[in-house]
Amino acid sequence: MRHQRQNSIHYFFTTAPLPCPYMPDRYERRVVSELIGRDVLDFHDMLSLTGFRRSHSVIYAPACSGCQACIPIRVKCRDYTPSRTQSRIERMNSDLSWQICEPISTDEQYALFSSYQHVRHPSGEMSRMSFDDYQSLVEDTPVESSVYEFRNDQGTLEAVCLVDRIYHGLSAVYSFYNPELTRQSLGTYMVTWLIRRAKELGLDYVYLGFWIKACNKMAYKSSFRPAQIYHNGRWVDCDGDAPLGRE
Repeated sequence: MRHQRQNSIHYFFTTAPLPCPYMPDRYERRVVSELIGRDVLDFHDMLSLTGFRRSHSVIYAPACSGCQACIPIRVKCRDYTPSRTQSRIERMNSDLSWQICEPISTDEQYALFSSYQHVRHPSGEMSRMSFDDYQSLVEDTPVESSVYEFRNDQGTLEAVCLVDRIYHGLSAVYSFYNPELTRQSLGTYMVTWLIRRAKELGLDYVYLGFWIKACNKMAYKSSFRPAQIYHNGRWVDCDGDAPLGRE
């Protein structure tokens, strides 16, 4: 007799209000659930499709009173066409080589991560992360995760992207790069590279987390088109400014 797979029971919690890292003078709350149980991969896929994001072994979505600034966004990879700027950035970084690694932290990655945080986000909580904290960020994953490393022709590590696999797409969890190479726009390059990688794998979407139009550090995500945002309980096309209402 074949036994049917039993789904686990999942509980959701709401966090206490904390200062918002993106919008000054606002507070954020999140609805959170642990990624545990026999059906953890299915659970992760299901919540990712409703705008949740993974961090370590939990998955979360904004639940802020009176604020809806954080909007889940994904790129339609099969229809993606790079802008002139994105094409230029790809050419500028064409000498970079890449490799896929297991989600295992290294001293080399951490050194680049620390440099990036201290230059790009000096007042953020992540700038105070120890190696153990970074190791947890990379390795504490109950789903299918990979680390993409990008190196120059001398073999120097220049950029890193932590990526989750969803059944029909890739989810960019966190990325960082050499902060001295500002002219190379490595953040944009990694997104364009990830979109092309997803197309090679026959996947439909790249999930970019939350688009925050009012925050310069997060507003760039709508420049990768065609894009969709999670709006009123469904994914709809977005023109970079507002939803278009088409699924």
